[in-house]
Amino acid sequence: MSQEFLARILEQKAHEVEQMELEEVQPLRQTYRLAEFLKNHRDRLQVIAEVKKASPSLGDINLNVDIVQQAQTYEANGAVMISVLTDEVFFKGHLDYLREISSQVNIPTLNKDFIIDEKQIIRARNAGATVILLIVAALSEERLKELYDYATELGLEVLVETHNLAELEVVHRLGAEIIGVNNRNLTTFEVDLQTSVDLAQHFKEDRYYISESAIFTGKDAKRVAPYFNGILVGTALMQAEDVAQRIKELQIDKG
Repeated sequence: MSQEFLARILEQKAHEVEQMELEEVQPLRQTYRLAEFLKNHRDRLQVIAEVKKASPSLGDINLNVDIVQQAQTYEANGAVMISVLTDEVFFKGHLDYLREISSQVNIPTLNKDFIIDEKQIIRARNAGATVILLIVAALSEERLKELYDYATELGLEVLVETHNLAELEVVHRLGAEIIGVNNRNLTTFEVDLQTSVDLAQHFKEDRYYISESAIFTGKDAKRVAPYFNGILVGTALMQAEDVAQRIKELQIDKG
């Protein structure tokens, strides 16, 4: 995702937000807190399993998937949370996917989107999300803090995504509990697991870290397992012939 491409996405999001109605806040869906679960289950690399039909880098991944069945398979095989793409233009997702999945599973759901406004946060919560994604590269530090505080005041947890040391320092200043490291270079669009390994040298004790992108096999998972509480995996699971087996392969025992 080049910076130019990120700018295109954010321009599209600004247009969507402009047209978006401000919803009334509905009751928060009840499930466990992700941070609490990660705190109490450090002996295994936890899998955040993603429902993703397409992406800008790969094109169509699995357009015909039964999203609810896929999510329930994730849950049945020990996924800690389900990430649901809701961006329609670039990822062929939909808010209804989040709503449908959240109503059919008991574990936390993450609204995976490019969130730039409070209206999107309310909408995510009303659709059943208990966690939202905020991307440091998409927001000023001031705006990031505003949206982070707003989401937490609504009872949501926030996965804050970084890609480099400067962004990681922003998130540490913010005080975020759950921090993602995206292994995708936002300039070249290439993915490299070394990003996670390098940034891990700057982690803090009292936070929970998730490695995102570029994780396809047990070997990949083992590479980041010493440093991370969990991994976010989409493409590998959406393309897997045996989803259950692939999840088991990624759940590295950390002893």
